[in-house]
Amino acid sequence: MAKKPVKADRAHDNERLITQNRRARFEYEVLDTLECGVALGGSEVKSIRDHKVSIEEAYARIEGGEVWLHGCDIQPYPQANVMNHEPRRPRKLLLKRREIAKFAESAAQQGSTLVPLDLHFSERGMVKVTLAVARGRKLHDKRERMKRDT
Repeated sequence: MAKKPVKADRAHDNERLITQNRRARFEYEVLDTLECGVALGGSEVKSIRDHKVSIEEAYARIEGGEVWLHGCDIQPYPQANVMNHEPRRPRKLLLKRREIAKFAESAAQQGSTLVPLDLHFSERGMVKVTLAVARGRKLHDKRERMKRDT
């Protein structure tokens, strides 16, 4: 009898990219990254599974000891009718106190901001955001990078 082929052992087989902020790495110099969860409602998760989400204009802000994601656009889910969500509402990011303190310290520096790089499903099916502490690039830095990449 022939043996069945053994599949490659992959640690993150279920991890799927939903969307990414491609412009962020061009506009900003990424200093540090952190993966964090997002507090979402049921209709929001359904819309995200349909890839009806945009984080191009999104940013994070620390308010009252919590981190909030602003400007993330999740389209309403058509079948949710009455129980639908507001598309551009601020969403709470789920971080531990130590992580918030570390990020708040580095984000409070002059010229630094919190930018979401991508939105993905974790290996357990949870929606996660890769958040970066970034510093804006100057025009000449962007030109140098374009020359180097071509």
